[in-house]
Amino acid sequence: MLRRTFLPALLMFLAVAALSGALYAQLESGERGILPIDSSGTLEISGIHVDVGAKDASSARYAGWRIAQRVGFRALWAKAHGVPIAQAPTLPDSTLDGLVSSITVEREQIGPNRYIADLGILFDRARSSELLGVGGEERHSAPMLLIPITVSGGTATSVELRNAWQRAWAQYRTSQSSIDYVRVSGMNVDPLLVNAAETERPGRGWWRNIVDLYGAADILVAEVQFQRLYPGGPARARFIARHGPDNEIIGGFSLTAANSDAVPAMMNEGVRRMDELYSAALAAGRLERDSTLDIPAPPPLPVEEVVETAPAKQQGNAFQVQIAASNVNTYNFAMAHLRTLPGIDQVIPQSINPSGTSYILVSYHGSGPQLAAALIARGWTADSSGTVVRMSGGAGPPPPVPLPPPVAVPGQPPTGQPPGNPQ
Repeated sequence: MLRRTFLPALLMFLAVAALSGALYAQLESGERGILPIDSSGTLEISGIHVDVGAKDASSARYAGWRIAQRVGFRALWAKAHGVPIAQAPTLPDSTLDGLVSSITVEREQIGPNRYIADLGILFDRARSSELLGVGGEERHSAPMLLIPITVSGGTATSVELRNAWQRAWAQYRTSQSSIDYVRVSGMNVDPLLVNAAETERPGRGWWRNIVDLYGAADILVAEVQFQRLYPGGPARARFIARHGPDNEIIGGFSLTAANSDAVPAMMNEGVRRMDELYSAALAAGRLERDSTLDIPAPPPLPVEEVVETAPAKQQGNAFQVQIAASNVNTYNFAMAHLRTLPGIDQVIPQSINPSGTSYILVSYHGSGPQLAAALIARGWTADSSGTVVRMSGGAGPPPPVPLPPPVAVPGQPPTGQPPGNPQ
């Protein structure tokens, strides 16, 4: 008997422990969390290849960066105006030095007198917008909550663990994109709210809460199906761009990487091309917000409820009535007068002292002097000061409240007549 009762209890304990451990593993932040880069103040052009020789490594590197600045500005100008780079103007190095915010090194090889690198140039938006002919703060889409999904080895992961796909999106500079991305970092409660399972949820109630929490208006799901030939070897990735709570497919493409070192570059290229898919879909009018994400309006009230609700909204003014009584009968008569006084909505005792001063909270449609005058008319001594009304003295029971006349019901005898046929 002991063994039979001990085994189910042990299984239940293990299940609770496993569930608690899983939740803790999802909430702990040691192996997750990649903060998105804020690129709202910069304009970037990447993938600039330079190959420069000089008398020493330092001079070659400096010359390579100078060349990258010139090429970067011309490429960015051509991109902004939709023309070939040959038609872009050339600026002096002194002007470019004031426009460039930073230089990112994507890949570089430094020799004794040679410098080979792939660079990215970040231009300050405020200083270079006029020369580039681009707007300072352009946004073309509503805020889109981006959910990156990685499918590898049959397991779908979003931001529960750090991964190359989320890192690529976090490092992507969105200032020149026509999509206003809302990117999650994977910290705090993000893994519980934004995960791969959430993208399969058909219900709209939860989706409304999610987009409202993150300040978004719509959903974009960026999925990559990642496969390796063998650990550390060639890799292949299938990228699928989805939109909306129903996972509508916008487009897709495939990329390959020669080895593990080339995977980050493949992911960065996947982000760039997926942004192009979303931007093209926006231009074609395919990123329309699903109307089911809107919070439904409450149903209209029936006419009877509207009539009853309108007077209820006309709340009275709050007053504290202090009743100075010498015995319980005086206190009871004072309370009876307050409850039957015209214009009184509520009478709530706060402190009761039948042989002293009692404090009563009342709601009255009128002013303090009007309430005091109504009590004086009933035979009490009363005065008011602000929201406090004091009453004392004594008066008899309140006058009876007249009952409403009886309502004749068809098929029923009049009030006072016994049922049956009249004689």
